[in-house]
Amino acid sequence: MKKDAILHIPMSEYAHGLDEKRIVIRLRSARGDLVRVTLWYGDTACRRTPIDWFPEPMERVLSDEYHDYWELTLESPYHRIFYHFELFDGAERCYYYGGVFTDHLVDDRSEYFKLPFNHRADIARVPDWVHGAVVYHIFPDSFATSRRHISLEPTEREFGGITTHGKLGGTIRGVTENLDYLADLGVNCIYLNPIFAAGEYHKYDLIDYYHIDPCFGTDEDFRELVDTAHGMGMRVIIDGVFNHCGWRFFAFEDVVQKGESSAYADWFYRLSFPVVRPDDPEAIPGYECFGYERLMPKLDTANPEVREYFCAVGEYWVREFGIDGWRLDVASEVDDAFWREFRRRVKAVDPDALLIGEVWESAGHWLDGSMFDSAMNYELRRHCRRFFAEMSEDAYTFSGRCTDMLMRYRKQLVAAQLGVLDSHDVSRFLSLCGGDERRHRLAVLFQMCFPGMPSVFYGDELGVAGVLEADYRRPMPWQGGDAESLAFYKRAIALRRTLAPLQRGEFRALDARRGSGLFAFAREYGGERVNVVLNCSERAENFAPAGEMLWSEGLAGGKIGPYGFAVSIERG
Repeated sequence: MKKDAILHIPMSEYAHGLDEKRIVIRLRSARGDLVRVTLWYGDTACRRTPIDWFPEPMERVLSDEYHDYWELTLESPYHRIFYHFELFDGAERCYYYGGVFTDHLVDDRSEYFKLPFNHRADIARVPDWVHGAVVYHIFPDSFATSRRHISLEPTEREFGGITTHGKLGGTIRGVTENLDYLADLGVNCIYLNPIFAAGEYHKYDLIDYYHIDPCFGTDEDFRELVDTAHGMGMRVIIDGVFNHCGWRFFAFEDVVQKGESSAYADWFYRLSFPVVRPDDPEAIPGYECFGYERLMPKLDTANPEVREYFCAVGEYWVREFGIDGWRLDVASEVDDAFWREFRRRVKAVDPDALLIGEVWESAGHWLDGSMFDSAMNYELRRHCRRFFAEMSEDAYTFSGRCTDMLMRYRKQLVAAQLGVLDSHDVSRFLSLCGGDERRHRLAVLFQMCFPGMPSVFYGDELGVAGVLEADYRRPMPWQGGDAESLAFYKRAIALRRTLAPLQRGEFRALDARRGSGLFAFAREYGGERVNVVLNCSERAENFAPAGEMLWSEGLAGGKIGPYGFAVSIERG
C-alpha cells in the first residue's frame, strides 16, 4: 500500500457540509493502489464505549496522472461526526485516522478525524440559478451602439468636468436593443465589463462608482437594460473594480491637491508625498498601483472608511437597480476581510446575488463560503489550450487536469465556476487554434458539457479571432460573421440548457488513454446519463457511444473521425 500518497484534510474540500443534512468526504490515494475504501463514522457525542461506528463504502470517482480520488456524500443523522477510513489494496488492510496508519482502533475519540459541527452558517452556499446559467460576456465599448450596429466612432463626453473616452461607440442601449439576439443564441446571463464613469475606453480607471459612463449612456439606460433583461429571463452581472480607482477619483484628487493633510490620505496604499501624477506612461509612480499603471492607484481596502464606501457601492447597485451579481476585478489582491464584509452586505440585500472573483490561479483560498461563490476558471482555458488548440497533451493528461479542477474546491462551488475560453484579457481561443474551427468547436462543446457556468465572450459565436488586445477587443461583426459557427454555438448552448445532467450531473471520465486524442466522459443526474466523446486527433478512433444519439459529426461504423464528436443520452 502506497501510504505516502494518501491524503485527507478535515474541514476543507476533503470534508465539508453540502447542506445541513449531507456531508462530503473525500480521500486521495495513489492511482490504481486501493481497491476498497470504507468510511466509518460516529456521533461525536456518543456516550457509549466502545464507540458505535457506522460503515459507508466510498466510490472511486475520478483519477489524475498520479492519484485516485474517493468520495462519499454522507447523509448523516448527526451534525457532528468523528470518523476514520478503512483502506484495502487487495493484500493489506489498515485504518487511517488522525494522520496515522494502524491495524487497530482506539476508544479515545479525540484521536480520530472530526467534523466538529456541520453548522448552517459555515456551509458554502451558491445561488441555485448557477446550474442552468450560460453567460454572455460583453465588453461594452465593442458590442453595439444600437440594434445590430456599432458605430466605430470614438466618443468623448464630459462627466463632472472630466472628459471620458470611448473607442468604438458601444452603449448600454446597444446591449438592450440586442437582447433578442442573445435570447436567440440561448444565453441567459449577461456579464458586462465596467460601465461606471471612467477616463479610458475600458473603464477600469474609475472616476465615479455611482453613475454610468456618459459614453455608454445614462443610469436610466442601465435600469432599462436590467429590467428588460429580467423580463426576458436573463440575469445581469457587472464588473466591480475595488482594488484600485482612477487617478481622477475624488479621493485621489483630494490627496494630490492637499497631500498629507487630505482626509483621504489613508485611503490609498503606500503614497509618497507630495503625490505626483506622472505624465510619462512608462514612469513608475510614487504610489502603489494596479501593476505599474499610473492611472489606477491602489486603494487600501483594509481602511474602515474605504471598506464602508465600497461595500455601500456593492449594496447600491443590487438594491437600486436589481443587478444579479458582481464580477470582482483583481480580487486576489484585495484583503480577505474586505471581501467577507462585501459578501455579508451584498447577500443581505439579495442572497441570490452571485459573487465571481477574478482569480487566475487556484482560488480555493477565496472559495470557503466566506468570500466568493465563484472564480473565473482560467485553468479550464489553459488546459483546453494544451489539449484542443496546441494538441500538446494527450487525453490521459487532459483527463487528469479535469480531475484537478473538480477536486480542488468544495463540491457545491464547482457548479458556480465561470468556465472561460475567452475574455477581455486574453487572445481569442480560435486564434490559439490557428484558425482551425474543428479544434475550436471541440473545445466549445467540451466547455458547454463540463461542470461550471460556460461563458461566451462577445463575438466568439461569430468567429471573432485576435491575438493582441486591439484584435480580441475588436467590434462585434454584426454583418459578415460566421453563420456556421453561430449555428454550432446555438446547438451547443441548447444542449446545455435542456439536459439536466449537463447542468447538475456528476462528471465521470470514460476513455482517456495515453497517446490518444480521444476523450470521452459522462454527466449523470436523475437517472439520466449524457455521454460525450471528443476526438481531437488526425486519425479515426474506435468508440461506440451508448444510448440515444443527440448530436454527432464524423461518426460512422463505430468510429469517430478526425475532430469528430458524439453526444448521446441513456435514460433509466
